[in-house]
Amino acid sequence: MPQQRILRQLAPQITVVALATIATVSAVLYASRTATALPQSTDTVMTVSGGPGSGFADLVESVRPAVVNISIRTTQRTSARPDNFDNSFSRRHDQEFGFRGQPQMREFMERFFGESVPKGPRGPMEARSLGSGFIIDAAGLVVTNHHVIGNADQIEVTLEDGRVFPATVRGSDKRTDLALLEIHANEPLPFVLFGNSDLARVGDWVIAIGNPFGLGGTTTSGIVSARGRDINNGPYVDYIQIDASINRGNSGGPLFNNAGEVIGVNTAIFSPNGGSVGIGFAIPASLVENVVSQLRDHGQVTRAWLGVEIQAVGPEIADSLGLDEPRGALVSRISPDSPAARSDLRTGDVIVSLDNEPVKRMRHLPRLVARTPAGQSISLGVWRSGQEMIVTATLEPLRGSRQAYNQQEQEPTRKLGLRLSMLDEANRQRLGENRSGVLIQDVAPRSPAAHKGLRPGDIILKVGENSVGTPEDVLNQVDLARTDKQNKTILLLVERNGDQRYVAVKVG
Repeated sequence: MPQQRILRQLAPQITVVALATIATVSAVLYASRTATALPQSTDTVMTVSGGPGSGFADLVESVRPAVVNISIRTTQRTSARPDNFDNSFSRRHDQEFGFRGQPQMREFMERFFGESVPKGPRGPMEARSLGSGFIIDAAGLVVTNHHVIGNADQIEVTLEDGRVFPATVRGSDKRTDLALLEIHANEPLPFVLFGNSDLARVGDWVIAIGNPFGLGGTTTSGIVSARGRDINNGPYVDYIQIDASINRGNSGGPLFNNAGEVIGVNTAIFSPNGGSVGIGFAIPASLVENVVSQLRDHGQVTRAWLGVEIQAVGPEIADSLGLDEPRGALVSRISPDSPAARSDLRTGDVIVSLDNEPVKRMRHLPRLVARTPAGQSISLGVWRSGQEMIVTATLEPLRGSRQAYNQQEQEPTRKLGLRLSMLDEANRQRLGENRSGVLIQDVAPRSPAAHKGLRPGDIILKVGENSVGTPEDVLNQVDLARTDKQNKTILLLVERNGDQRYVAVKVG
């Protein structure tokens, strides 16, 4: 009986020990079975080339010397507001943003919106920014974003080995946010090659290298998340979406595939807080190559123009027109004196293909037209009256790009530091049909025009008392001012964002 009482008292402990022993033995036996079940031959082990299993070290080591850091310095003059400057800028900021009685905040907003601050003479302020880029040939051509270099007074390119080179702008294209820089070294430089971005599929591995937050060469990896993204940044780019970490300073850096080829230029991120949340966007290499080629050869990009206003084809429109599915671009207006007006296109036509390439959505058409050389005849597949037919048209250079003037070739405007072009269609519509002017395409750093605060995108309406409608008009007036020994200053009436002001610029 005493023994039975002792056993009853020890029963719970014995049960726990027994269960633990059984569990341990079972785990050992299960581990033994699974281990012996694994394939022993290396021929049957699957690995992903360039993926996390094998790492990206070899790839990164081979391409990183061609990835560069870009440092930009801009001198911002904050002199007193000119007497003839319209004070409505300040009043508008006070009224719209409620900054009356808060001078520090109002001054900040004025600088943010680009207006001068009426607080008396102030010294020049130096602004610095950082970005990324990559070398595409041994001679020293560097690709980056247009927004990285902006209106920089000085650009420096730093290689991975620490060498620093001053850079000049070979050409820049605001519409696609691409720029081409040039550096000179005494020896061939490392460079990378473009790959075929059209072959990149959702789920493919990608590697981004850049200069986030000014830290220097930093590598991140991820996959292609989506293709053909539209981020409302113009009609010419279908972005590649990636989840590789992209932050401030990565702009202009390369996006590599697992073969070490550049398939994109990292350009933008979607972020509610300014940092990476795994949604980045890169310009496809197929577009970059075309733009860079024109910048290298001509210093600017000339695009073709068809001359139609288009709208999306939704399910209801498709049904009313007898289309099998919503596709194509519906022509809502044809511009007078345009290639479309000289063809058999009509309003109400749905353009469903260009040179046998399908126009799946409305935004595909501007991209297809823009990448086609000006002067080339194209074949448009058009849905009209319940059937598809072919219409031919000959593309022309886009207005605003075909008469762009190189400031190094035009002596009068070079003295001002301006590069001018005809107004594009969007600016003409903004000014109204009875208004004309000349678009400022570029402003040279440290030039008389830059010192007066003129910017790309400003529109010159008058030179002196004379209205201007072409770059030649401006050139002639500047030339007259240069020959007049008593008058070395010209007065420009400039429009910016709906506001006008006179600016007096010295002729060099």
